Amino acid sequence: MADTGGWSTIESDEGVFTSLVENLGVQGIQFEELISLDPDTIRSLGTVYGVIFLFKYLRPQPSTSTTPSTQDGTPASPSTLPDSFFFANQTIQNACGTQAILSVLLNHDSASPENNNTPITLGAELSSFKDFTTGFPSDLRGEALSNSEAIRTAHNAFARASPFVDETSRPQNEDEEGDVYHFIAYTPVNGVLYELDGLQANPISHGPCDAATFPEKVIEVLQRRIARYPETETRFNLMAVVRDLRVRAQEMGDVEALRVEESKRAGWAWENSLRRSNFVGFIGEVLKGVTAMKEKEGEGAVEEWVKKAQGETARRLRR
Repeated sequence: MADTGGWSTIESDEGVFTSLVENLGVQGIQFEELISLDPDTIRSLGTVYGVIFLFKYLRPQPSTSTTPSTQDGTPASPSTLPDSFFFANQTIQNACGTQAILSVLLNHDSASPENNNTPITLGAELSSFKDFTTGFPSDLRGEALSNSEAIRTAHNAFARASPFVDETSRPQNEDEEGDVYHFIAYTPVNGVLYELDGLQANPISHGPCDAATFPEKVIEVLQRRIARYPETETRFNLMAVVRDLRVRAQEMGDVEALRVEESKRAGWAWENSLRRSNFVGFIGEVLKGVTAMKEKEGEGAVEEWVKKAQGETARRLRR
């Protein structure tokens, strides 16, 4: 992979992803976290364009066997894909979340008889990017994505603020210890379910699939993938890319659902404003002020204050 080029890691969060794509000009789309592998839950969300899956990346292990390992799904040859199909190889670290999101959005910007979904309105920026990269091989598409100033700026707007860790730096030695997490996308395109993973050479086909069968089909694929991990591994995250649920509520005349969705959006806006702020310095100054005040109260006041706080914490834990 190329150098990070200023791409920061972002959190797998429905509010973050929704705001990110809106900042890029996408209209009528939101993300919903799925807390269970249940087709009915996906179906209840109405129009679903695909899912974003976050998992712990398992590095390939060396094998002495001459028989290649069997992978779920079949690599799709570029010659078999529609001309408008978007797939990009990941050429830079930290960008896999945004790349997985774009893998869904850029494959649903036009009507499809098989999916019977409302096309996604990409906006000028992403429409221009897709037009520019049409006809590129997947590696050049990845380079174009990595070098897009507009996409990188939208992505980095949701970087975790920290005074201690440079999120743009990652270990160069893959043998170093530490868990690495990776985003990929699953989406039905022209009657086929595709797994779009920028670390793979090509899209992975999982067979026939349309909008009606997508919930069951994608859950089956995800269950097989999760089964590769030990039973104790639970660190997975699944996000659905859906049509704006506020629009759906308005069309159905569901006032209560609309109120819930508007309240959810307000919460996302508040949380995202906090993500852009670094409160460590503020907290440090508050502690300095309180400590100085306690020191004026006399010898031992600080120690007494700390013990009182420790006791209160212990009581809360017991409760």
